[in-house]
Amino acid sequence: MYALFLSILITAAAVTASVTFDLHISWTIIFGFLGFFGSNLLISLLMRKKLTGVQNELQEMMTAAQGKMNRKIQQQQNRGGANPAALKKQMEVQQAEVMKQALEHTVNFEPFKKWNLTMGRQISTMRLQYLYHLKRWQEVDDILAIKKLLSKPLMMEPTMVAIKMARRYEKGDLAAAEKVFKKHVRFMRGSRGSLLYGTLSWMLVKQGKLDEARSLLAEGKEKTKNQTLIKNWEHLANDRAKKFSNAGLGEEWYALYLEPQPLPKQQRVRQGRGQGAF
Repeated sequence: MYALFLSILITAAAVTASVTFDLHISWTIIFGFLGFFGSNLLISLLMRKKLTGVQNELQEMMTAAQGKMNRKIQQQQNRGGANPAALKKQMEVQQAEVMKQALEHTVNFEPFKKWNLTMGRQISTMRLQYLYHLKRWQEVDDILAIKKLLSKPLMMEPTMVAIKMARRYEKGDLAAAEKVFKKHVRFMRGSRGSLLYGTLSWMLVKQGKLDEARSLLAEGKEKTKNQTLIKNWEHLANDRAKKFSNAGLGEEWYALYLEPQPLPKQQRVRQGRGQGAF
């Protein structure tokens, strides 16, 4: 906002100076062009440098926290005998703490809204991700309900679209979830649409709409070539709906919290030679 205003002022000043000194019209146009685009470029470069600094702080904070968490988990696994359920719970608590810190850090992006027209949408997108991970559903729904063009979250990534679909479904509105799917899936080229096809087909199966799920998967497997979609289509085509599983979609799928992630298998600690039991 401020960048555009300053660029217009500088352009006006350049044009006014050209007219005052009675320069040829071509020079007036050139100076006006340079005044607008040159100042805009300079302001963008300065803001980008500051913005990159804030982004790096967030990335470093999350990387450090993730590394600390991974080391703790590895230490427990190396000791042996770790309870999978307790280990999973500990991971969830630590991940939630990381997300809380990241959510708080988004405040540091607020000043850039005055200089970048899309920053408001980027901030909403980040907050939507963190709040969803924290399962703060009302706040998630509040962000998804934003109508202002410069404030509503961006729906350019499959995860964001899947989050919106999941919230519609969890509130008992399958039709709304399908509407979100149809609106955005056409922009997801190739394998980028896998999560969306997998999510909606799961919803349809859960609602007993097996024929619709099979037709959707038939379309999805051709467009994405995703093996999980292919296997699920085969299961439905051969009356094996109970074998339907989106586990092959990995963390992206389980991060939607539509179904619980299986507990990791407990590793047995083998005794080496010469190590006897006492």
